[in-house]
Amino acid sequence: MRRHPQSGQANLTAILLLLGLVVSGVWVWKRLSPEVQDLIIDQALPLAALLLAVLAAIWIIVGKVKKRLNRRQERARLITLLEKQTSSEKRLELAFAMIEVNEYRRAGLEAIAPQLQELFVTTLQRALGDKQHRVRGMAASHLGVIGDETAVTHLLAALEDDHAYVRSSAALGLGRLRASAAKDKLAYVSKEDWDQTVRSRAREALERIR
Repeated sequence: MRRHPQSGQANLTAILLLLGLVVSGVWVWKRLSPEVQDLIIDQALPLAALLLAVLAAIWIIVGKVKKRLNRRQERARLITLLEKQTSSEKRLELAFAMIEVNEYRRAGLEAIAPQLQELFVTTLQRALGDKQHRVRGMAASHLGVIGDETAVTHLLAALEDDHAYVRSSAALGLGRLRASAAKDKLAYVSKEDWDQTVRSRAREALERIR
């Protein structure tokens, strides 16, 4: 792929400007009196460093606030779409996207949590077969984010799924729920399941529950 001539010229101009600023700065510095140089080193530089630190902190805070506002707006948009959607498949896609946008937290989704839980439980029960193991797995892990204690029974059943991905996701969901009722089952899975990822997720879930 050939580079655009204007891009190369712009880069060369930027480099020349930077070199010019450095040379000019050195030239000016050498012509300052020792007293002025000491004043700059002792007072001006620390003040400039403090100002830069304050500006950087403000920039970070503003960025976080902006990100939070954008997340809330996107979450509200997805909730509106979910409530209007009639297709079960589309509703599930929106629910998955909503959990991801909300950074896998329940906070902010309380009003719609019962609908999401029902959707995920239904998916676990009806998305059968090897080809839908990804959907079942995502439903299990997301159920751990949004679900309540009534979801534990469904996640325990998912620990018996034929596909390892679903079992590991169910273990993740139980850990997220901190389901103490699942400790014995998770302890068994952490030692006896043939899949290493499932065993690892079960151990992680136990650590969370404790």
